[in-house]
Amino acid sequence: MKTLLFIHQSAELYGSDKTLLWLIQNLDRKRFKAVVLLPFEGPLQEALEMAHAEVHIAPVLKVYRKMFTPANLFRFFKDIQSGLQTVKALHRKHHFSLIYSNTLAVLLGVFAAQKLRIPHLWHVHEIIESPGIFKKAYGKLLALRSTSWVVYNSEATGHFWTKTAPVGPKSQVIPNGLPLPKSVSESQRDRVRETAFKATATDLVFALVGRISRWKGQLLALEAFAGIAQQYPHTRLVFIGSAPPNQEHFEENLHAEINRLGIQHQVVHLPFQEDIQSYWASIDVALVPSTEPEPFGLVAVEAMLAGKPVIGANHGGLTEIVDHEATGFLVKPGDVTTLREAMSFFITHQEAAARMGETGKERARTHFSVQSYTRAFETLFERF
Repeated sequence: MKTLLFIHQSAELYGSDKTLLWLIQNLDRKRFKAVVLLPFEGPLQEALEMAHAEVHIAPVLKVYRKMFTPANLFRFFKDIQSGLQTVKALHRKHHFSLIYSNTLAVLLGVFAAQKLRIPHLWHVHEIIESPGIFKKAYGKLLALRSTSWVVYNSEATGHFWTKTAPVGPKSQVIPNGLPLPKSVSESQRDRVRETAFKATATDLVFALVGRISRWKGQLLALEAFAGIAQQYPHTRLVFIGSAPPNQEHFEENLHAEINRLGIQHQVVHLPFQEDIQSYWASIDVALVPSTEPEPFGLVAVEAMLAGKPVIGANHGGLTEIVDHEATGFLVKPGDVTTLREAMSFFITHQEAAARMGETGKERARTHFSVQSYTRAFETLFERF
């Protein structure tokens, strides 16, 4: 049996958190044992432990934009020693075959692999256009000899980093894979629509699920919806998600804009939902209008598995997920007019929405299954 050390930068249940959880949940436990390092406690820790992973809390050397202050840099360099000591102690106990770093945001893995001479796999979920210093630095880190293998979550992510950091033959693309959603009863859907969405059974509900942030497109979606809300009073726009820690101003700005536009009665904002499947089942059309390229676009696949058509931005990983005019629409990034036109289409062509949703469900099941995702990683893990 091979013992693998997984290092991750969060303990929440957003995109990269869930892909790690699904991988570990589906690993063949007769062949692989999972030990996981997280920076703090949270719902991901609980879910991983239920999946029989051994979880430890320790500094993982997370990179973030505001780390370059004297106090934060001092803490970062102090954490290097603590994190390395933790990995060293765990390695003495488990004799790791491989260190797996989930996302570029965590640096402990590459340092520990170099120091302890353990093979290192970096699972890249990011496209980092700016700041340029981060882009250049990560390019050098990916090309290090101590990084034994690089996995990209989409062709778009791989293409971006291949231009920045030519790592040669030690890389591959493994698209994210998702488990099939649990069934949601009609009464559950009705309850979510009525109590959470403030919508009737005949209202058409658009939803944007994801962190409230600078680039996920909430303000763009709001502007597009504002242009049709009065004409179509039986429509709703639902935002599901919370702002990152210490970035609550994004939520405040969103609420202020909703009030300024005077469409509070048709717009709902709900915080992060751990059980998202009942919400996916209760919407009609998913919006993924990210203003910067999505490295993958996990929420688009989640929506498709629930049988919902997707309106996504025509860049990044979304172009590999949404089949334009078959499972939804790909619209010009950052363009409110084309987004509004696509939304209007689904209001007036609800039969087409249902048809696209069914086509999308089949596409998601075929191309983005958790089984093929896990088997690809297991084949890779066996090399080390």
